[in-house]
Amino acid sequence: MWNTVNEQISQAMHFDFKHTIKRQLQSPNNDKLFQLSDGIHQYFVKVAHRSDLERFENEAHNLQLLTKESLFMVPDCITTGANIEFSFIVLEWLELDQQPHTNWHIMGSHLASLHLKHRQAMFGFDQDNFIGPTTQPNRWHKKWNIFFAEERIGWQLQLLHEKGIDLVDKDYFVALIKDMLHSHTVKPSLLHGDFWRGNMGFIQSVPSVFDPSCYYGDREVDIAMSELFAPLPDAFYIAYNKHYPLTQGYEQRKLIYQLYPILNHANIFAGHYLTEAKQKIELLLK
Repeated sequence: MWNTVNEQISQAMHFDFKHTIKRQLQSPNNDKLFQLSDGIHQYFVKVAHRSDLERFENEAHNLQLLTKESLFMVPDCITTGANIEFSFIVLEWLELDQQPHTNWHIMGSHLASLHLKHRQAMFGFDQDNFIGPTTQPNRWHKKWNIFFAEERIGWQLQLLHEKGIDLVDKDYFVALIKDMLHSHTVKPSLLHGDFWRGNMGFIQSVPSVFDPSCYYGDREVDIAMSELFAPLPDAFYIAYNKHYPLTQGYEQRKLIYQLYPILNHANIFAGHYLTEAKQKIELLLK
């Protein structure tokens, strides 16, 4: 496989690349991560099963879109490919600054700048993509409440149902989410889609994001996600609200939006995430 990787990097970069250093990195999921270098040029390589090529191609497209539309430092995709057994994506190597960092206000203003672009009239995306290893359906909808209830919450509940897990009556709960979001006025924004601390950092003080799951939706989804696992410093939220203030009712909608990644984790990891998903559903049922 590594000969294939070297060959495709060479073709993409227009020079003969043969790695002399291959260092495996820690991975938060089933992808195998590597730092690849010839002593001069460095690349970040993700390796997965052959069937994951579509996921890597989606990631390349999402990164390209964020590069075009945002002010963030986004890693370039060098190439994607596969052999009989494995698929891979090769990305520009970005050396992240050590934390803690003091430029979170710039991260906040950059995200607000992205969200303030309302160039799409509908909610969804040109193709389905992935959040982590899970397929993320993105059929276009005119109404946000229908999109989020069906394409996000309903989809995750269906995946759990297919595993024999029913946390709630799916049809009833999807209808409830539609009703709860019905009066919320939304203009579609391009979302990172998986905007949590593990998918961002700084490069020489410039905010950087990666591992996106892009689609056009309510900007509050990114903010809610940022507060879920490890909330960002206050400077981030102050700067975001200065440029694009959140509207009334966000704290209630946040519970709905945070349920989606929790359900996704329940589908991937089960365990305590199933308990957490059940607790959030019960809160929304009250």
